[in-house]
Amino acid sequence: MATSTLPATKPAVRSSIGLKLLMAATGLIFVGYVLLHAYGNLMVLGGAEQFNTYAHHLRTFGQPILPYEGLLWIVRVVLLASLVLHAYSAFTLWGRANSARSTKYVVKKAVASSLASRTMRFGGLALLLFVVFHILHLTTHTITPQGDQATPYANVVNSFDKWWLVVIYALAVTALALHLTHGIWSAAQTLGLTSNAAARSRAKIAGHFVAALVWTAFLIPPLAILFGIVD
Repeated sequence: MATSTLPATKPAVRSSIGLKLLMAATGLIFVGYVLLHAYGNLMVLGGAEQFNTYAHHLRTFGQPILPYEGLLWIVRVVLLASLVLHAYSAFTLWGRANSARSTKYVVKKAVASSLASRTMRFGGLALLLFVVFHILHLTTHTITPQGDQATPYANVVNSFDKWWLVVIYALAVTALALHLTHGIWSAAQTLGLTSNAAARSRAKIAGHFVAALVWTAFLIPPLAILFGIVD
């Protein structure tokens, strides 16, 4: 009697669909974080007392149930895990897409493809490098072009009075906005929220809106500092 064997299947988390779902979920975590982070950065416009009070409350939030900086460490662990999973999914899917093109042929790019979609991979790599720089600069203070500062407000203000730091920051924020523009639409598609033309249109509008909001909110503080509006 003839027997047949079914092809081995990959675990759901390692399948392309599973990886796309993982990318979407971790990407949405980052969207929430950057919105909150941008809001917090705008506190610098209120002056030293308001920003330093905000920074202090971030570290004491939840006490005595949470230890000092407990909330920050929870956020850091979640973000680090999300970053690792997001990058793993992206690189794995990227590698599979490249392997699928083992036969040489000419690919005609779609006219409708956007700058955001064409820069997702390399923009993501650029953002990863910037995140490392940003942490070393304003979190661990390993890179200190601003020198040693006594308060969080002074640390920020004495960083962004330097034009070259503002340029680096502006380029990174622009890369982030492009990443969000396509990433939000792609996440909506992965989660089945683009089943018709109206839904696809809403997803695109959401991507552009969030990207524009984040780009504007992140750039206002460093530009205000650079041009002396905040000092």
